[in-house]
Amino acid sequence: MKLVLDFGNTKAKLALFDEKSQPEILVTENPGLSSLKAIFESNPGIQSSILSSVAPYPSEIDDFLLAKSHFIKLTHQTPLPFAIEYLTPQTLGKDRIAAVAGALDYFPGHPILVIDAGTSITYDLITSQLQYLGGGISPGIQMRFKALHNFTGSLPLVENATNQEHQLIGNSTVSCISSGVLNGVLAEVNGIINQYKARFEGLKVVVSGGDYKYFEKYIKNDIFATPNIVVQGLKNILDFNERS
Repeated sequence: MKLVLDFGNTKAKLALFDEKSQPEILVTENPGLSSLKAIFESNPGIQSSILSSVAPYPSEIDDFLLAKSHFIKLTHQTPLPFAIEYLTPQTLGKDRIAAVAGALDYFPGHPILVIDAGTSITYDLITSQLQYLGGGISPGIQMRFKALHNFTGSLPLVENATNQEHQLIGNSTVSCISSGVLNGVLAEVNGIINQYKARFEGLKVVVSGGDYKYFEKYIKNDIFATPNIVVQGLKNILDFNERS
């Protein structure tokens, strides 16, 4: 049994993988040592683990995982199933690395653009020769709404907009904000996909992240949408290191 831990800025995803069933993915607050001890007590078959974090966390968690399992902490130096052609690998987000590793399951032998639509929207390109080239980072949907509210004197904060229909021509301040943000982000993502398709023949597009359902519904390009690509990618990286 394998334990995957993906620590975000405020939330964490934990998943247990075995050969007999699909993993159950738990979304929770970033867990402390006592929570991890409870997981191991309830699942004595855990033999290996991998942890990725974009936020600080207690070092005692690493010590515990190392003592209880074959443990890998994802860094830019971790062996990967692809080559990183990135000028500053030490600054490359671990979630971006894992997302690319997860996308390889779906379209082997193709260039893949991985779009992770969360707090930020990240674009990551891996070639058919398994070379990670880089991509782009832009503000996510909620960040755009918050920026309009925080950096102006009178614009309201629009919430839950992705759960509602939006129009091109807003007829109130709230609907104008929704129109600008949501139509703008769709135009951005569609435009960027088209630019990548023009450069990489046979390109496949994988979309994940917290807002993946919104893009799955409205993106005009042919995409493959999946919610937990980072968790799957971490498991793939753990498997790769155990085979090496």
